[in-house]
Amino acid sequence: MVAAVLAGIITLSTFAADGEIVRTDEYTLQVRIIAQGLEHPWGLAFLPDGRMLVTEREGRLRIVRDAKLDVRPVPGLPPIAAHGQGGLLDVALHPRYAQNGWIYLSYAARVAGLVGTEVLRARLKNDRLEDVQVIFRMQPKTSGGRHFGSRIVFDHQGFLYVTLGERGEQERAQRLDEHLGKIVRLHDDGRIPEDNPFRKHPGARPEIFSLGNRNVQGAALHPVTGELWAHEHGPQGGDELNVIRAGVNYGWPIITYGRNYGTGTKIGEGTHKPGMAQPLHYWVPSIAPSGMAFYTGDKFTKWRGDLFIGALRDQMLVRLRLDGEKVVNEERMLKGTLGRIRDVRQGPDGYIYLLTDEADGVIARIEPAGS
Repeated sequence: MVAAVLAGIITLSTFAADGEIVRTDEYTLQVRIIAQGLEHPWGLAFLPDGRMLVTEREGRLRIVRDAKLDVRPVPGLPPIAAHGQGGLLDVALHPRYAQNGWIYLSYAARVAGLVGTEVLRARLKNDRLEDVQVIFRMQPKTSGGRHFGSRIVFDHQGFLYVTLGERGEQERAQRLDEHLGKIVRLHDDGRIPEDNPFRKHPGARPEIFSLGNRNVQGAALHPVTGELWAHEHGPQGGDELNVIRAGVNYGWPIITYGRNYGTGTKIGEGTHKPGMAQPLHYWVPSIAPSGMAFYTGDKFTKWRGDLFIGALRDQMLVRLRLDGEKVVNEERMLKGTLGRIRDVRQGPDGYIYLLTDEADGVIARIEPAGS
């Protein structure tokens, strides 16, 4: 691999997987490396002018233009706590970005020595962030370095969902007076919707939309129903795929298909309990899911409506074929081809884009071979 810096742009000459041909059940694919040299990239967004925004967990927001990574990180971020699994996490555009210019970022912030997930919005002007507003702060913050979440998704009504982890402290996912282990729902400016399910519940955090979520690192809107789907990491086994609905308890740590690390002993009360939701699909052993996208484009017509999930374990892309809310087929592809897949996005061009969670991470594009 050779990298050169020209006029503030990193250009990359070679990468082992670039151009590699991969056969799947329904397509022969070609892997294209769009950008390289990213330090643990985490989230990806496409700007209307063709540029890409990509976050690096260590606390940098980067711009990719014309398939070249700008060597200069975007200035204007607040201090980011690159602590354990935390750092600069997801990035998303407002649904009316063309009109208002708002970009949303989730990240780990440190306050008085404790750390937790926060969300800001800002505008990109002359390649720097301006008009920065913090619109959500996880409460309480803790000292641990695990399970920050976090994905940002807007629904068709303009509500903003933020997925949060329980920070490695299992029982807190069931507490309504804390944000840990929850998915929260906000207006685009951080205000709390009147119809949030726990808004009038005494002592509850009014932002909470769902509870009992261990560590959600993939979320996307269903292209037909408009509902939020999300997956979460299990412990030793028990990764889950769920449809996220108002006020639903997804069970962690009372019910789970996972086991305690190392010992393999039981967690909680078993796999079922009245009043707690069963997953649509679960994985034992774990695939360590991260990133998620429904495919709706025109480059892979046989895959329309399929759900794509990145997997850190076994370094693969998982494709789920659905019949309503039932998984009827699972295909595992690209195993070991790129590295740990952290994020999955459908680009505006209809191709599938992946981020690899590596010290020398990449943005890869998946195309039909010969296209």
